[in-house]
Amino acid sequence: MRVVIAEDLALLRDGLVRLFTAYDCTVVAAVSTGPELLDALVEHRPDVAVVDVRLPPTFTDEGLVAAIEARRRIPGLPVLVLSQYVAQLFARELLSDGAGAVGYLLKDRVGDVARFVDSVRQVAAGGTVMDPQVIAKLLARPAHADSLGRLTPREREVLALMAQGKNNVAIAEALTVTEKAIQKHINAIFAKLDLTSSDQEHRRVRAVLTFLDS
Repeated sequence: MRVVIAEDLALLRDGLVRLFTAYDCTVVAAVSTGPELLDALVEHRPDVAVVDVRLPPTFTDEGLVAAIEARRRIPGLPVLVLSQYVAQLFARELLSDGAGAVGYLLKDRVGDVARFVDSVRQVAAGGTVMDPQVIAKLLARPAHADSLGRLTPREREVLALMAQGKNNVAIAEALTVTEKAIQKHINAIFAKLDLTSSDQEHRRVRAVLTFLDS
């Protein structure tokens, strides 16, 4: 797996390089600014980018802005945001472009290194990985999507767990029901959101993006 890292703190950037190297990944670039990130993503077209939100020169949303621009140029470029902050406006834009292969984790809630690397691999493979606190921030506004209004409370619960990157087995365990019951709820979600694609995984990503952008 080829990785681009964008982190302005030298110690953390070096730590991430060592971490990915230890897990048999190749770090093709490790940069500290927004413009450097965009150049590195366009040049190297990595399997995944691990990006901080606040980078020089402005320390506002430089990392996300660069990631969004890179995905405009390279549709579907996998990006996992690793930050202390939830930048709602740009995060929503990153998550709602319909391409999938995105993640957003909070630095202070990453407590398991192996699980973090697994999350990065999941994004590289086209999946969606979200910290529950990020989801809560993105949903902290009035619900107004008619399509989501069709869902039952249990279906919304299942969809929220899907947005956290959980598979059917993990959702069933979290809700203490059978995997068959979860699949039934997911099929109902697809139907109510008018997701008619025959590609199960693609519909799953589209359902999550609808949930996050509602």
